[in-house]
Amino acid sequence: QPLGPLLASGAPPPSLILWGPPGSGKTTLARLLAATLKLPHVPFSAVTSGIKEVREAIAMAAARRAQDGKPTLLFIDEIHRFNRAQQDAFLPHIEDGTIILVGATTENPSFELTAPLLSRCRVLVLRPLNETEIRSILDRALKDPRGLGIQTIDVEPTALEWIARMSHGDAREALNLLELAVNSGSVTLAAVQAVVPRLLARHDRDRDEHFNLASAFIKSMRGSDPDAALYWMARLLEGGEDPLFVARRMVIFSSEDVGNADPRALSVAVAAKEAVDFIGMPEAWIPLAQAATYLATAPKSNASYVAMNEARDDVRTKPHEGVPLHLRNAPTGLMKDLGYGAGYEYAHDKDGGVPGHAHLPEGLKDRTYYRPKAEGYEVTIRKLMEERNKARRNRPNSQDQER
Repeated sequence: QPLGPLLASGAPPPSLILWGPPGSGKTTLARLLAATLKLPHVPFSAVTSGIKEVREAIAMAAARRAQDGKPTLLFIDEIHRFNRAQQDAFLPHIEDGTIILVGATTENPSFELTAPLLSRCRVLVLRPLNETEIRSILDRALKDPRGLGIQTIDVEPTALEWIARMSHGDAREALNLLELAVNSGSVTLAAVQAVVPRLLARHDRDRDEHFNLASAFIKSMRGSDPDAALYWMARLLEGGEDPLFVARRMVIFSSEDVGNADPRALSVAVAAKEAVDFIGMPEAWIPLAQAATYLATAPKSNASYVAMNEARDDVRTKPHEGVPLHLRNAPTGLMKDLGYGAGYEYAHDKDGGVPGHAHLPEGLKDRTYYRPKAEGYEVTIRKLMEERNKARRNRPNSQDQER
């Protein structure tokens, strides 16, 4: 849609970054742009080409432009494979109109491409094709004489539906599966299912989709949705994710998101991690599923996590006061003479185990970090804290009495 008005205007389009999954049409779109605009089209792959080839292509583009005034459409597939210096080599030639850069990438441009390059390009996001669109491409391939149209092939519609469903929205994968089925002798549902018995999960352990899936898994547990948590966990594990990564995320989650609303959550998560390490896959699926469903259905509180962050923020931004004298040990006579330990109240000797003195520095004595929520066991913790705070307020401080 964004390209339609640009092409209709007759003006050359801006340089583009086409970001989308495999088989969504990035290369095809670049070819169509060049054909529609009647521009010279130079394709590259960042996997096999380097800066030398790029400079040669730009020099040729400059020579062409000197002759006819037209820019060259330079298509770079897998542009995220170019390093920073290689990406920066395009900048002056984009600015002076020598080239229209069209880069294709399956990776998030925000992380993989330099800011100067992104500022000179428009990013277009391509989505995976849906099953109807894949089916249309398969039908065309069977009829087009440039494809399989020169053959007489009996095709079961259910077979094409299966291929469309199994191809991850990837037109290239769908066409490859169709070709495999044709070469096997028949395009029946049984034949296709023999070639592709199940959907193979796609997953990168250190790329955008890895973090997307992990985020969905964590947020499903946080949202108390055990079904979604199991689904996203299965996506991770079926894609080859290290099960210990999943277990570690649950250990973190048990403290960050469940916390003291259910103190047993941390024990469950750590036990699952130990079980995974002990028994390995595929049986490790079982304790991981138990832990994921327990954490998803547990009462939630991030009160201890919020308290930790507030305390860390004070440590980073407020002056560091000395430890109050009454909280310091006095192992020597000199330290006692200096007042170390003076006024300290031994909590076990006090009713309810609550001394009257403060424990924070003077400048932070009224600061409250931990605020238990009305969830799970934190209801009990909140009640205990309220009772102890009331007892502390009503108990005279030995330091005040001395003063």
